[in-house]
Amino acid sequence: MKRTVVINVVGLTRRLIGTNTPHIQKFVEAGSICDISPVLPAVTCSAQSTYLTGSLPQSHGVVGNGWYFKDECEVKFWRQSNKLVSEPKIWEVLKAQNPDFTCANLFWWYNMYSSVDVSVTPRPNYLADGRKIPDIYSYPPEFRDTLQRDLGRFPLFHFWGPKADIRSSKWIAESAKKTELTYTPTLTLVYLPHLDYNLQRFGLDLKKIGKDLQEIDQVVGDLIAFYEHRGTQVILLSEYGITEVSRPVHLNRVLRSHGLLAIREERGLELMDAGASEAFAVADHQIAHIYVKNRSRVLEIQELLQGVPGVDKILVGDGIAQAGLNHERSGDLIVISQADSWFTYYYWEVDKKAPDFARMVDIHKKPGYDPVELFTNPDDLFVMPKIIGKLLKKWLGFRTLMNVIPIRPELVKGSHGRCPEDQEDYPIFISRNPPKHSDNPMPALAVFDELIQKITS
Repeated sequence: MKRTVVINVVGLTRRLIGTNTPHIQKFVEAGSICDISPVLPAVTCSAQSTYLTGSLPQSHGVVGNGWYFKDECEVKFWRQSNKLVSEPKIWEVLKAQNPDFTCANLFWWYNMYSSVDVSVTPRPNYLADGRKIPDIYSYPPEFRDTLQRDLGRFPLFHFWGPKADIRSSKWIAESAKKTELTYTPTLTLVYLPHLDYNLQRFGLDLKKIGKDLQEIDQVVGDLIAFYEHRGTQVILLSEYGITEVSRPVHLNRVLRSHGLLAIREERGLELMDAGASEAFAVADHQIAHIYVKNRSRVLEIQELLQGVPGVDKILVGDGIAQAGLNHERSGDLIVISQADSWFTYYYWEVDKKAPDFARMVDIHKKPGYDPVELFTNPDDLFVMPKIIGKLLKKWLGFRTLMNVIPIRPELVKGSHGRCPEDQEDYPIFISRNPPKHSDNPMPALAVFDELIQKITS
């Protein structure tokens, strides 16, 4: 088997490759590039699971970055157990062919309790006094200490949130080198999230994202040189392309206004009560799963949501099956936004009633994805002194809320999840040799076979 590294450059598309990405451009010119027709939904967890299993969400079960756990009556995002992915993964298939095959997974999702040989994934420490300490989880367990001794503590607050920047991708790239030198895996999976941040903040404004392209290009170029010097074939790919949006759509507020959404009030703040609701939306970028308690009301709710500005399509019944999302975790309806729109999780009607976590980076409490976590209030001239003051209080052992995230969804200028209108915005597959699959775009399902072919040929 041919030693291979797959570098997942999140958000990379043909449109973004050019003068700001000379190393990636050189790699393309010396090899082959193919577009990928994205899976639905075109979001991190679903795309990665499709690439790694060669199956659709209706088989592997990852219907989004999160979903409604019906037995617990709770919406949960960003779970980490690999057991949530039902189908055999690429490393399991290849290890069955050759017992000497090994795999390292560096920050691709569902990376805990996996059957890979080496894994590294973010795993903060949540302390009893309310603090969140950056950390990682690894297998073998001692590799965690080795990495953070040699590279410093994983920069969690630069991995997601208002401070998210190139530092997290640089750390992951350096951890990939350490993994290669320590374990020399047959297959290494590397996740570089940097472009995800400012593409969501600013959209496709090259004047604003040019620096980001240059930064990730430098990291990718360095990894290409490092791995090829060691005789390892390099594959670059991405999960989705981010396109410009200008309209946030609040599906839960619509459902609430028609008496379908249940709300609990605690301490004067409102919480969505999914288990008591007749219907609610789990928003995930440009896709939303709508869960309905009484299935006889599905068509009624379909008609209600079809008229909402910003809604493009609503899948029900056979439409869900045809989209490859016919799984028990999926909603009873699946709503797809128009190209210029995206879905918030917001359910409150006045901001003073918003829950405390709405103004925080809190990916586990929010019943939906929230890209506004990438921002602080641009109109608050004193936001940085406030943050420093809150951090000082935490350092001194006091409990305090890091409530610095604005409730201003109009700040978001880029999103993903639906299939883009322009193929220039599709995810891509780049390698030294042309893909076996002759169609362009390549179906997302074909990425699995393409990787198998390149590793075993």
